[in-house]
Amino acid sequence: MKINSTLLILFSFLLCSVDSYSQDISSTVTGGEYKFNENKTQCLTDEQRKEVLNDIKSNISLLKSQNRLAHNEAQKRAPSTLFSWPVKMKDGAPYNDVWAISNYVDHNAEFPNKLLDYNCGSKTYDTNDGYNHMGVDIFTWPFSWKMMDNDEAEIIAAAPGQIISIGRTQSDRSCSFNSNQWNGVYVQHADGSVALYGHMKQGSPTSKTVGDTVERGEYLGIIGSSGNSTGPHLHFEVYSEVELNGVGQDVLVDPYKGDCNNMNTDSWWQEQKPYVNPNINAVLTHSAPPIFPDCPDQETTNEKNEFAPGEKVHLAVYLRDQLAGSKINLRVLRPNGTVYNNWDFSLTANYSSSYWYWIINAPALPGEWTWRATYQGQIVDHKFTVGTLSVDNSEFDAITVYPNPFNDVVNIQSNSLVKKASVMDILGKTVMTKTNGVESIKEINFQSLSKGLYFLKLEGINNEQKTIKLIKE
Repeated sequence: MKINSTLLILFSFLLCSVDSYSQDISSTVTGGEYKFNENKTQCLTDEQRKEVLNDIKSNISLLKSQNRLAHNEAQKRAPSTLFSWPVKMKDGAPYNDVWAISNYVDHNAEFPNKLLDYNCGSKTYDTNDGYNHMGVDIFTWPFSWKMMDNDEAEIIAAAPGQIISIGRTQSDRSCSFNSNQWNGVYVQHADGSVALYGHMKQGSPTSKTVGDTVERGEYLGIIGSSGNSTGPHLHFEVYSEVELNGVGQDVLVDPYKGDCNNMNTDSWWQEQKPYVNPNINAVLTHSAPPIFPDCPDQETTNEKNEFAPGEKVHLAVYLRDQLAGSKINLRVLRPNGTVYNNWDFSLTANYSSSYWYWIINAPALPGEWTWRATYQGQIVDHKFTVGTLSVDNSEFDAITVYPNPFNDVVNIQSNSLVKKASVMDILGKTVMTKTNGVESIKEINFQSLSKGLYFLKLEGINNEQKTIKLIKE
């Protein structure tokens, strides 16, 4: 049936007119800085570090005596030792990214508060008793404890090597300085250098053991808060050499190249990340502002993606390395993609991590809405639904479909069973249907369809429904 274009335009106008007046929410902002390890807790005491290094040396000697040591002692530092990033977001986690940096290696041996990082800044710490920070602290953001409990921030091998030592059994909910050792995995590389991955979640370290090899990017553990720690983070510490049998010395390396790195002149990263690295870590919707309780309780995130018309929607953005003098553009888009709200928010301070909230009343127009943040050239969208799903459909909120836009195949990720998928074109005609018996539908092949806009309707075992807009490129 041919549809008159004038009727289509009129229909679109009537839909939009339901919410033709956007809400002025630009001034409702709340939020600010999130500070990690504000009291600058030492990650390892001198005694604990000595224990770690002695364990490494003992195991190197043992592996050597068993003819199982992988690295060649005569080999010089090799390009293969260059590191990739040691943190990875778990597939399917509801964020854009999961990390920020709180501290680098301190290059000023004086103390206290005599700070100098590799870039000649002060993003590091020392203590009154003479400890100068000796690694890179990568903390999880936002919702560190939730991420730890749900295994959403993984530690992966930054370079291939051999496991020299490993610890798994320490408590992982530390909140302050203590005498407990951390859980960690220590990897020696082909040139003899060693990387320490510390503070892992209890029981999460790889099932591999001393002497086993790991590849670049291989899972090592989950970011936790074991040992001396005030919250979940990875302490990444590197040595170019370790003293063995009284020969040589323990040589600490700062993997970052910079004017004030007095330990080494070359970067140990394949691609060194910028000193200031602005990023949108998450764009989310909530029923109320999240609650960050005292350590070590998990955050009450109040995440919600389904709202009734008129219900309060808390629109949230979580940033890494917020830049003073920059702006973030914020938009709420109707189900048809038109702009409902559009405003800029000026950022007035430099923060390693920050959070900001705005409140709207859920509009009357039903459908899947988009909450969009644009910052430093990065665009992140979050979908929320108004008035189209019943309470029984709440589990379908977690469904994600990717990639979108796509070429031929889209993947469906869901915690609940998807029994049927129907694909409709822009005129509402069903052009494809897929069912999968008792197993959940995981992917759909669109190769036979032409490029354009489609609507994917997913149905659950209890008749739950969700419709997602897709674009084939």
